[in-house]
Amino acid sequence: MTPVRVLAVASEVYPIVKTGGLADVAGALPIALKAHGVEMRTLMPGYPEVMRKVAGAAELRTWPDYFGGPGRLLAGSHEGLDLFVLDVPHLYARPGNPYVTSEGVDWPDNGVRFAALSRVAADIGHGLVPTFVPDVVHAHDWQAGLAPAYLHYDNRPRPATVMTIHNMAYQGKFAPELIGAIGLPWHSFSVNELEYFGGISFLKAGLQFADRITTVSPTYAREIQSDEGGMGFGGLLRARSDVLSGILNGIDTSVWNPQTDPHIAYRFGAEDLTFRAANKAVLQQQFNLDSSDEAPLLGVISRLSWQKGLDLLLEAIPTIIEQGMQLALLGSGDRDLQEGYQAAARANPGRIGVVIGYDEILAHLVQAGSDALIVPSRFEPCGLTQLCALRYGSVPIVSRVGGLEDTIVDIGETGHDATGFKFGPVTADALAWTLRKVNTAFHNKAAWRRLQRNGLATDVSWRGRAGEYAALYRGLMAARA
Repeated sequence: MTPVRVLAVASEVYPIVKTGGLADVAGALPIALKAHGVEMRTLMPGYPEVMRKVAGAAELRTWPDYFGGPGRLLAGSHEGLDLFVLDVPHLYARPGNPYVTSEGVDWPDNGVRFAALSRVAADIGHGLVPTFVPDVVHAHDWQAGLAPAYLHYDNRPRPATVMTIHNMAYQGKFAPELIGAIGLPWHSFSVNELEYFGGISFLKAGLQFADRITTVSPTYAREIQSDEGGMGFGGLLRARSDVLSGILNGIDTSVWNPQTDPHIAYRFGAEDLTFRAANKAVLQQQFNLDSSDEAPLLGVISRLSWQKGLDLLLEAIPTIIEQGMQLALLGSGDRDLQEGYQAAARANPGRIGVVIGYDEILAHLVQAGSDALIVPSRFEPCGLTQLCALRYGSVPIVSRVGGLEDTIVDIGETGHDATGFKFGPVTADALAWTLRKVNTAFHNKAAWRRLQRNGLATDVSWRGRAGEYAALYRGLMAARA
């Protein structure tokens, strides 16, 4: 097996910094790739939490002026992850969310902050760290999108490049005046390069110049080649369809394991689901819901947004009440949706429970105690919560989009192998109709247990998915040999 060295570039990595699924992937994939002969090191910004967790990291390089202030490149490790950390305090030493201020608006210098990350990624690609010269630079989402562009414009021998899209909705759009400040040539401001509706897009840079483009499910790879699904990049992706593919995400099955999970009330395994009922009772208590074995308890762990379809679920609250179901929702996001769900909880005490915010421990309990987990997204590149649900015996109810389509087998497609329920079109009426079907199935205990056992038997790990990435990297190396 030919050894491969890969530099991953990501703006967040679990368990160090997480705002979404990107962090989960960036944290789990490097560890899974070790079994496939791939040495992956991950470059990330030196946010305060990162600096605390890699205290004592080795200093590899210093700059008196790196994009406007002193900077350092460090090498360290954390929980099995090999890391490069770009420590540039004037760009990254800020509290809270990596991308937005405490008022919820983007940091005004985000363009410079993530250009700096991509620039040092390209330099590592060129041999800045002699002990680790990568064969491949793998950029994740717009925050790393300039890495393939810098390598292209440097016009010198370079490693192969991969760009992974985790969500087309986030495109890294900035004013064209930024080009000079971040060291790109002015001729890059053209329609066939970085220009995007009068500005520039870091995501477009990656899509334009990476040797291979991946996204996180086969169905999403097809969807983003349409004008609607491509969100402005459909034409570009159709033109580059020969280098675009979808590789499903996995989850870290050591973190999401109901047999060992320290965050749930009672541990259980596929061979004995008895303790799921005990977790359900604790979940009902946590969300101020009536204690009931017979009421189907629906769980939601989500950002409250239009993309996630949480307005559709809000419209379906009357159906949930009419069917004798309960809802435990954990999430935050759009203020109107937050207020709508809080109002629904006040109007339906004991039936609707809402916790605004995100709590990793509570998320595990929702998976372990809910009877079904709802993911009603209008578009969903892959989705991870439905994979966790399968792992915990919570039956997924999902829309027929993206990775949700690829990871759940609908009860109507094949009753024997089914793992959940899929609905389409993505409307409140279709969701309400499916919830009625769920309620009927729940009360058929044998059928429901079969759904749970099928889900628990599904391989949601990175094992096979990591092999696909390893094959991709080796294919790029062979093509460049």
